[in-house]
Amino acid sequence: MKTSSRLKSYYREFKFLAKGVISTEHPILAHIIPMRRCNLACGYCNEYDDVSKPVPTEEMFRRIDKLAELGNTAIIISGGEPLMHPELEKLIARIRQHGMLAAMITNGYLLTQERIQALNAAGLEYMQISIDNINPDDISKKSLKVLDKKLVWLSELADFKVNINSVVGGGIKSPQDALTIGKRAVELGLSSSIGIIHDGLGTLTPLQGVERDVYFQMKNLGKKGHTRVNGFQKNLVDGKPNNWRCRAGARYLYICEDGLVHYCSQQRGYPGKPLAEYTREDIKREYDTKKKCASYCTIACVHQVGAFDNWRKPQTLASKGMVKSTSVKAIKNFYQIERSYSSFD
Repeated sequence: MKTSSRLKSYYREFKFLAKGVISTEHPILAHIIPMRRCNLACGYCNEYDDVSKPVPTEEMFRRIDKLAELGNTAIIISGGEPLMHPELEKLIARIRQHGMLAAMITNGYLLTQERIQALNAAGLEYMQISIDNINPDDISKKSLKVLDKKLVWLSELADFKVNINSVVGGGIKSPQDALTIGKRAVELGLSSSIGIIHDGLGTLTPLQGVERDVYFQMKNLGKKGHTRVNGFQKNLVDGKPNNWRCRAGARYLYICEDGLVHYCSQQRGYPGKPLAEYTREDIKREYDTKKKCASYCTIACVHQVGAFDNWRKPQTLASKGMVKSTSVKAIKNFYQIERSYSSFD
């Protein structure tokens, strides 16, 4: 069963890639939020609350249908915590009915054996679970101690691909835990990845010392999923900018719980237009619009989508978006320190 499901998934992924290369007039990836509320409260996260109700299923259907109308090819469901949405499987099935790839990002706490089977039946193709430490602390509750049993169930039951992602930076107390988590993922036949924590606008917080060492060890660890396809991160670890053309608002859409289109989870308000009113003219405009935050952006899924078009025509419209001046100053200071150290080599 797993082999057959994954072969079909590979075929759909090939079509996804081919369509993205051939045409620039449709979104490649959309990120939708059916549930802003989360069952956890991690210290570095600004993408949740503890009061919101789930977006009604019929409204989510309308948003999924609209994305299909725009020619979108893949949807990631996240939150908050998407497993808290009472009809999540219906949303996944609706995505698949339109022929779009269906993925989700979750903290995994609410997974059961029955829920994994339900996600199989709905047609989920990819799941990413975020695990930041071995034992929960006041910064991150997403711990291997709590989730290991869930990972075993996934390795045994899931027809979909599973990636375990850890983060470094931003106050994570034991960055070495990422290696233990990554090794456990590989042991169970899952893929692993590592990300760099960003500030509140999605831009860089550079890595130093142990965090930097752990990052590079993780990059060479075991089974690799598509999340490792991110050449941007090498520059970011070194505090250096990337020169690329962010096509957010065109090829990548972030649709918040209110149904508004944003560049990403950290750049809300740009363009800030209801998805129901979004048109191909909006896509064309944002495709040509420069993004102020692009140079030090750490949002990996936007990077990966950007690879489809970085070689294509330059962006000619004025820059939009925000970057914290404190972030830029910290990056410059970090890079100056790095250069002063290298002068003694």
